[in-house]
Amino acid sequence: MSAETPAREEDRAVRVMTLEAFADTIVPGEKRWPDDRAVAGASPGPGAVAAGAVDLLETPAAGVLPGLDELVAMLNGHARRHAEWAGLTPDPAVPPFVALPFAERTALVQALLAPGHPEKDAWVSVALFANMAFDTGAHLNTLDAIAGGHPGIAALGLARPDEDGLWRFPEYGYGRKLADVHPDTTPSGSPA
Repeated sequence: MSAETPAREEDRAVRVMTLEAFADTIVPGEKRWPDDRAVAGASPGPGAVAAGAVDLLETPAAGVLPGLDELVAMLNGHARRHAEWAGLTPDPAVPPFVALPFAERTALVQALLAPGHPEKDAWVSVALFANMAFDTGAHLNTLDAIAGGHPGIAALGLARPDEDGLWRFPEYGYGRKLADVHPDTTPSGSPA
């Protein structure tokens, strides 16, 4: 192992814990284990972290991966200043944002997302990814997510597809048929 490996592992742990704590502030969930520090346990059931928010953020297709380390550094810098302002002494064993109590995490995130905050666009993006991970499992194939019991998709009550992998709805969502299927529609449901 090189001398850089432990530092990289430590940096990765800081990044993951900080992003988990941010995602958990957006869509809170229950702790994964009793001493879980990143997930505050502010809500029963699974939240954004259990739904894969960090996996989604780290997916190259999301387009934010190159800037995540900088965002984590910025968030932890904000957390240090917030803790000082609030008169808190953060636990140095975890990243500064993770060390904040849930109510203080929430207050800081509200400030970062507030109209007029100069970094608002960046934090809104990260918040949206936390929501997308929970609401849609955007980083996963939908059929795989359903089969795996994805917590957000399960909470939304998305019906399972038919055995051939297609969704058919025997009852109309609006209580009535809205339109006839176009005559050129293929058997898979695609427009011709």
